[in-house]
Amino acid sequence: MTELKVGIVGGGYMGKAHAVAYSAVGGVFDTPLRPKLEMVCARSEESAERYRKSFGFARATTDWRVLVNDPDIDAVIIASPQETHREIAEAAFALGKPVFCEKPLGADLSDSRAMVAAAERAGAINMVGFNYIRTPASQYARQLVADGRIGDITWFRGEHTEDFYADPKAPASWRTDGDANGTMGDLAPHMINAARAIIGPIAALCASVETVHKTRGDVPVTNDDQAQMMVRFDSGAQGHLFFSRVATGRKMGYAYEIHGTKGAIRFDQEDQNALHLYTMDGPEAERGFRKILTGPAHPDYLPFCQGPGHGTGYQDQIIIEARDFLRAIHENRPIWPTFAEGMEVNRVVMAALDSSQKQAWVTLKDY
Repeated sequence: MTELKVGIVGGGYMGKAHAVAYSAVGGVFDTPLRPKLEMVCARSEESAERYRKSFGFARATTDWRVLVNDPDIDAVIIASPQETHREIAEAAFALGKPVFCEKPLGADLSDSRAMVAAAERAGAINMVGFNYIRTPASQYARQLVADGRIGDITWFRGEHTEDFYADPKAPASWRTDGDANGTMGDLAPHMINAARAIIGPIAALCASVETVHKTRGDVPVTNDDQAQMMVRFDSGAQGHLFFSRVATGRKMGYAYEIHGTKGAIRFDQEDQNALHLYTMDGPEAERGFRKILTGPAHPDYLPFCQGPGHGTGYQDQIIIEARDFLRAIHENRPIWPTFAEGMEVNRVVMAALDSSQKQAWVTLKDY
């Protein structure tokens, strides 16, 4: 086993999730590379030191440049605000260091393109953080589609809906200011990634993006609350995607439904350890969706638990991500989803915003 010293930029919600993941991943997956939490970066000395003590880092800093440039840091995890991603990643790649970056990859498409180019110039390992697609159930759904179990795909419906801003009286915050912090920057990338992962590239779309609550108190809201888009995939399949942070009653509405010529699949992240499968076989009177509980027979389940139906959780998705990143570094090869996938998701987001403004269909090849 070889030690890999990790630096994490950002100590908030996702910084903690990654710190926990890198502390656990070696034991869960018996990885050849064993991470050591070497340094964490936060905005103030007080918070940096608090994160260091709480998460088990050896050192702390308030300057991401100190972290990236430190010769003892072998890999960089970016869990800071979107507008900081590009500069940090480019600096790390200039030193040839592997980088894992939370989604969205860049604050906009130009940032993402620059980050992909920097990774390619450096020949450095890179990965973007789309964790929800890594649940055992969604991995199995991808496998079922790829194996043709439900035939040729004809239609896909996906949503990422939550209600953390459903209350019109909820106060303004950083989430209500700036394009990258709206629903199209926050929730949409996850389901766009899922659609691409399961069905394939999107060829064209027609979108409507809106701000439902124009102000929060006396503060103007400068980004979007919800959006929907009709899509046509490269494969010819049709689809519909919906994203919302004002979807009353939805807590983790990362859900999709897939129709094929031989069957269908349903999934809802609020019940993330179950997949619903329909196949057109057997007597008509006995046909219907059957609920499949995830277990050791499904991808990446057994390292966490030996009991079918016992389930995995949110933190486990981040641990699976960490395993993938370590494997990419150890084997020195790209493992999906790389920065290129993050850039493609950003491209869909940009096309959707443009489509909404034009009130027209647009084709992805134009972006």
